[in-house]
Amino acid sequence: MRVAPVGGTAVQDHEALAEIELCGELIIAASAAGGERLSMESIDEVLRVGEERAGGAGGSRAGSGS
Repeated sequence: MRVAPVGGTAVQDHEALAEIELCGELIIAASAAGGERLSMESIDEVLRVGEERAGGAGGSRAGSGS
């Protein structure tokens, strides 16, 4: 993917682009929720982290500090 030149050079920040894409997916999911808040499970599903939780150390968001 090409990004518009800034100051004469093409800027590509793949991590930033991936983060922007995930934020967009969260916004779409929240809009489709019909005024209800997304559950933590729904957010995990949108962000594709459910598999990590299922196979990981069984960590919880409670007390994560974020």
